[in-house]
Amino acid sequence: MTESGLFAVVLGMGAITYGLRAGSLLLAERLPRSAWLTSFLRFVPVAVLSAIVALQVFIPSGQLDLSLVENHRLQASVLAILVAWRTRNMLLTIAVGMAALWILQAIK
Repeated sequence: MTESGLFAVVLGMGAITYGLRAGSLLLAERLPRSAWLTSFLRFVPVAVLSAIVALQVFIPSGQLDLSLVENHRLQASVLAILVAWRTRNMLLTIAVGMAALWILQAIK
């Protein structure tokens, strides 16, 4: 395949993907939603973010690692959870968690 053909395929795939996503969003605005569906959809972003974070914390190197001694991401996460619980400050929680992870990886 030539470079121009490959470029056309990539542009076409992008246009199709954009069309599908934009179409579903535009269609969703026009369809009536029940109260149950609306309340259910509120939790989707939290569930997706939790799944991504849990994967990085509990499976940092491709294998399940629940060790508090060896798993620096788990240690930093526990500290971040404690900060979030005590302060309810999202920015402070992120800052403490990231700083803890960087320090733990640096002294590794």
